[in-house]
Amino acid sequence: MKSIKEAGDLKGKKVLVRVDWNVPIENGKILNTFRIDTSLPTVNYLKDLGAEVLLTTHMEPEGSPTELLASFVPQGVRMLDNLRNNPGEESNSVEFAEELGGMADIYVNEAFSVSHRKHASIVGVPKVLPSFAGLRFVEEVNELSKAFEPKRPFLFIIGGAKFETKIPLIKKFTNIADEIFVGGALAHNFWKEEGVDLGDSMVSEGDFALDEVLETGKVILPIDTVEDEGKILDAGNKTLESLWTEIQSAEFILWNGPLGNYELGYKTATLELAKMLAESGKEVIVGGGDTVAAIEELGVLDKFSFVSTGGGAMLDFLANGTLPGIEALQ
Repeated sequence: MKSIKEAGDLKGKKVLVRVDWNVPIENGKILNTFRIDTSLPTVNYLKDLGAEVLLTTHMEPEGSPTELLASFVPQGVRMLDNLRNNPGEESNSVEFAEELGGMADIYVNEAFSVSHRKHASIVGVPKVLPSFAGLRFVEEVNELSKAFEPKRPFLFIIGGAKFETKIPLIKKFTNIADEIFVGGALAHNFWKEEGVDLGDSMVSEGDFALDEVLETGKVILPIDTVEDEGKILDAGNKTLESLWTEIQSAEFILWNGPLGNYELGYKTATLELAKMLAESGKEVIVGGGDTVAAIEELGVLDKFSFVSTGGGAMLDFLANGTLPGIEALQ
C-alpha cells in the first residue's frame, strides 16, 4: 500500500479522492464533522501540490444531496454526486468504476471507515487508476496495527450489541490482550453461559462456544448494572470503579463500543469511561460511532492517543489484519 506521498509530481493531475463524509445531518444541519476534519489534510496536501481534486463520498439515505457538504469543500475542489445514487456503487459495477476512474489520473482512498465494503469506489476504481492511500488512511492502519504487538499490560475494552460480529474479535484477542472487559449487551451472552437470569435483556441467539473464552481467565464482566423493567441497560458504579483499577494498571488500552444502550439514552457509564480514559495518561486508541460520539460530547478528542474514524472497518481490520480497501491498494 503506497501513500499519496509516493505519487510523485501531481501538478496539473486530476486526483479522485474517496472520502467518507456520510456525517449525521438533522434538519439540514451537520451534527458531527469528525470524519470531514480528518480527511481535509489530504485534500489540502493535494491542492498545495497543484493537483485538481475531485471528492466523492456516499451519503445516507440514498438520494441525499452532497450540496449539504458544500461549506466544507475547500475552494477550487469539486464534489461529485452522492455515490449511493448509482446502484453500481454497492454492486461494485465494473462500468461504474470505469466511469469514476475516467474522471481522473490518480485515485486516493481517504475513506478508511468504509474500506471494509467491496464497493466500486473502494475496490473497483483501483483497478482502473494508479492508486494510493491518503494521509489519514495510512495513519489509521499504522495506529490500529499497534494492537497486534502492544505495550503491556494490554487492556481491551469492547462493548455494544453486535455479538455475532464482535465475538470473533473477542476470541482473537484472548491470544493478544492481557485482559478483555466485555460490556454492553455483549456481556449478556457471557452471563447466559454462566446461567444468570437475564430477564428481558437483549441476548443473541446461537452457540458461540463462550466456555472456551471464559476458561482463558482474561474476560472481565460488569460487576453491577442499571436495570429497567427487567432489562439490563447500562453498567453500574462498582463496575466503573473496577474498570478504573484496570485502566491504572494498563499501559495500552483499546476501546470500541458503548457500555450501555446508547440509543435509548443510557450513556452514563460510557461517558464516565471516556472521562477516565481521557484522564488516564495511558496510550489509548478508540473507535466506533457511539464511542466517538461520547468523546465528542465531552470535548476530549485531543486527550486520546488516536481516535479511529472506523466502526465496522476498525473491527474488521482488528479481526483480519486487512480490509478489501487495503488489498485493492496493494
